[in-house]
Amino acid sequence: MKKILEEYKKGNIGLEEVLKKIKTLPYEDLDFAKIDHHRAIRKGFPETIYCPGKTIQQIIKILKIMNKGEHNILATKADQQIFAEVKKEFTNAEYNEVAKTIFIKKQDVKQKKGIILVITAGTSDIPIAEEAVVTAEIMGNTVEKAYDVGVAGIHRLFDIKDKLIDADVIIVVAGMEGALASIVGGLTATPVVAVPTSVGYGASFQGIAPLLTMMNSCAEGIVVVNIDNGFGAGYFASLINR
Repeated sequence: MKKILEEYKKGNIGLEEVLKKIKTLPYEDLDFAKIDHHRAIRKGFPETIYCPGKTIQQIIKILKIMNKGEHNILATKADQQIFAEVKKEFTNAEYNEVAKTIFIKKQDVKQKKGIILVITAGTSDIPIAEEAVVTAEIMGNTVEKAYDVGVAGIHRLFDIKDKLIDADVIIVVAGMEGALASIVGGLTATPVVAVPTSVGYGASFQGIAPLLTMMNSCAEGIVVVNIDNGFGAGYFASLINR
């Protein structure tokens, strides 16, 4: 890093070349994790901590390293026990119990133009939808919500037709058979990010059925993220909304 800055100060390389070189700088190796400090430069948003499979001690150590930087920190799929321990170390940590996210604010979020609308087929899909909401809001988007508007009562969807039209990106979160994404995709010209959830009876196979339905949709303008990946949906919708 010092060499790059020295070359820049001498006028041997320009700012664009500096940014290009910084994007590929080494990560910080903690043995059990390699912290990518420059992801925000490459992607516009810093690395996010996925909590399942990590010990609380590992999560806290990662947070301490990331907290040295200037970027906001987001951890996903975190339970109450994880948050209780994190809160002891980071008093400004905020927990969304529904979305199961931990947020540590380091700087104000710059608001982007445009609206991301998050809708669910049922009430049971709300936790994954809220993960998408938290992610999109942290990335500076205006987010609106409309929950429990699935195909079992399709008139509920038609009642929010103005929101569908006004939105710049729509995130559709649905379990069971996952048909809602196709219907929304057919009703609007707005890009749709479909999120299959693991909600449903046995034949939904923990989200595989809605995943396949969404991937096989004949409606144009739909992209599909993985099962229960509200974070991925919020992130991708934010990229579109730029």
